Amino acid sequence: MPTIPRPEHPRPSVVRADWLSLNGTWQFEVDAGDSGLERGLRDRDLAGAITVPFAPESELSGVGTTDFLPAVWYRRTVAVPADWAGRRTLLHFGAVDHDATVWVDGEEVVRHRGGFTPFTADLGHRTGEVTVVVRARDDRYGPQARGKQSTRYDNYECLYTRTTGIWQTVWAEPVPDVSLGRPRITPDVAASTFHLEQPLRRSGTGAAGDRAGWTLHASVRDAAGEVVTASVRADLDLSPRLTLRVPEDRVRLWGPGDPHLYDVTLTLRDAAGELVDTVETYAGLRSVSIDGKAVLLNGRPVFQRLVLDQGYYPDGIMTAPTDEALRRDVELALEAGFNGARLHQKVFEERFLFHADRLGYLVWGEFGDWGAVEEGTSVRGEHQRPTPNFVSQWLEALERDYSHPSVVGWCGLNETRQGLTDRGQVLDDVTRAMFLAAKAMDTSRPVLDASGYSHRVLESDVWDSHNYTQDPAQFAREMSGLAAGNPDTNYGAHGEPWSLRYQGQPWFCSEFGGIWWRPDVAASNPDVDRGATSSWGYGEPPRTEEEFHHRFKGLTGALLDDPLMFGYCYTQLTDVFQEQNGVYSFDRSTKLDVARVRAAQQRRAAIEGPAEG
Repeated sequence: MPTIPRPEHPRPSVVRADWLSLNGTWQFEVDAGDSGLERGLRDRDLAGAITVPFAPESELSGVGTTDFLPAVWYRRTVAVPADWAGRRTLLHFGAVDHDATVWVDGEEVVRHRGGFTPFTADLGHRTGEVTVVVRARDDRYGPQARGKQSTRYDNYECLYTRTTGIWQTVWAEPVPDVSLGRPRITPDVAASTFHLEQPLRRSGTGAAGDRAGWTLHASVRDAAGEVVTASVRADLDLSPRLTLRVPEDRVRLWGPGDPHLYDVTLTLRDAAGELVDTVETYAGLRSVSIDGKAVLLNGRPVFQRLVLDQGYYPDGIMTAPTDEALRRDVELALEAGFNGARLHQKVFEERFLFHADRLGYLVWGEFGDWGAVEEGTSVRGEHQRPTPNFVSQWLEALERDYSHPSVVGWCGLNETRQGLTDRGQVLDDVTRAMFLAAKAMDTSRPVLDASGYSHRVLESDVWDSHNYTQDPAQFAREMSGLAAGNPDTNYGAHGEPWSLRYQGQPWFCSEFGGIWWRPDVAASNPDVDRGATSSWGYGEPPRTEEEFHHRFKGLTGALLDDPLMFGYCYTQLTDVFQEQNGVYSFDRSTKLDVARVRAAQQRRAAIEGPAEG
C-alpha cells in the first residue's frame, strides 16, 4: 500500500475518532487557457498525476513546474467507508490557492476564494465511491492576497516561487446532522477559568429543529486526571457557552519554559442522554495584557525575542515536507535563543500552531498581503491590491486560530504604502476593516493595524517600525527617539506622509537585522561584492563569522537595553531561495555558531526589570 504523505491529523484542535486523509496521488492537468470547463475537464480523466498536498510548483508534488498556471484541475475517486452510513460526510480542504470550485459526482458542492484559509463541503449521507473534481484558478496579476509569491517568471528580491492549487491536506470526516463546530476557548487567568463557546453545526435537512433536551458537556483534564466538568443546555442558543473554573491547586499557566496544556473533551447528547457527537481538543491558561509600554504575559513582562519565519521549504515551497519539519522549525528558533516568531506573510498550517502550543513558542498571526497598494499605483503594483476578500480571508484565519494559546497578537497587513490621500482611500478602509475584524473577533489579544510603514488606525494596540540599518551604533541612535515619544515609526519614509502620528502605544522593532551571510562565499572571497552574487541580504556582508556575531550582538543589544521596548523581530530564521540572510540555511542546516546567537539574546531585557533574587 503506498505511503500517504503528510498523514497526521491536519486539525489537532478539533479531532474526531473517524477521519480519512485524502492526500496522495490525484489525477492532474494544467489548464493554460482556463478553458477546461468548456473543454470537458470536469467530466473526464485528466492527463497527468500529482501528489497532494504539495503544489505543482514543488518538487514533492511530482510535477515541479514553476511556469504560470492560470488554472489547474484535480480528480480522484474516494471510497467513503461503509461504517460512516447514517452520518454526513464533510470534505475539508486545508488551503487551495486561489479560487477553488469543487464538484462531487458532477455536482458543484462548494466554491471558495482565498489561498490561505480552509473550507468545507457537506456531501450529505453518502457512502461508497464518489468522484471529487477540483478546479483552482490563480491569476498572475489578479487583485488577490498572495503574500511573497512572485508575479514574474523568476524569483527576485523578497519574492519567491508561486504556489497554485491544493497546498494543504485534503481530508474527510463523518458527522451527525447536528454536530459540534470548532470550539472557541478563551482563557481567563484572573478567574482561573476557561470560557468556552461551542457553535453547533446544523445540516440543511431540518433535523436541527428537534433538539429539545439536548445538552453540551465539557471535561477538562491534566496529567493527574479530571480537573473540572460542566454541562449546559444545547437547545436554546446557536452557540452554547460554558464556564470551566480550574481549582486553585490544579492551576498551571501556559508560557515559554512551561507550556502546560489541558486536554478537553466535548460531547453533545440528546434528550435521552445518548451520545450525538464528541471531539477532542486542548487549551492553555494564559493571559496577554498591556501595562504602559510593556506587553505582559500572565501579568509579567516577557520580552518578545521574535524571529521572522516565512515558512518556505526548498522541496515543498509553502508546504512543509513532513510534520516533523514543522516542529523542527520551532525547535531551531528556540535553540537560537528566540522565544517566538512573526509567522510572516502566509497563514501557516494549523499543525505549526499545535507544535508552538506544545513547545511554548509565542507567535504573531499574520496574513499574506505584503506591499498591498491601490489600483493604478505603480509602487509594487504588481504584487497585490486590497479587496473585500482580504477581510473575509482574514476573518477565516482568525476563526481558525483563535483558541491556540501560542498566538499572542494579530497583524493583518505588512508594509503597506500610500494612503492618507485620495489615492489611498481603499487601502485606508481595508486597513481599518482588518483591524476592526480582528478586534471584533478577539478581545483577548493585541492587534497591530499594519506592520511597518503606514499606521492608519489611531487606536492600534501596539506600534512598530522596520529598520535594517546595519551599524549597531547608528541603529541605536535611530531607535533612541522612543523615550521622547518620537520613535522611528517610518513616518515620512520615502517622502510621503503614509502614517499617522505615534500615539504612545507599546512599541517594538518588528523587522531588523537581515544580515547577509553566506559562509561559503565569505570563505572563498571575503571581499565579495554582494551584487555580484545570486543571493542577497541587508547591508554589507560580513567578512568573517566573527564580524557577523559582533553585528548581531550590537543590533539586538540596542533593543534589549531599551526600557521602553517590549520586543523585537529579527530577520530571519532561514534563508529563503535567493534571500540568504537567515540564521540557518534554506535546508535548515547550520551555517553559524548557534550557541553564540543564543547567548547574545539571553541576557535580561531592560523592560523585564532587574533579575529576581
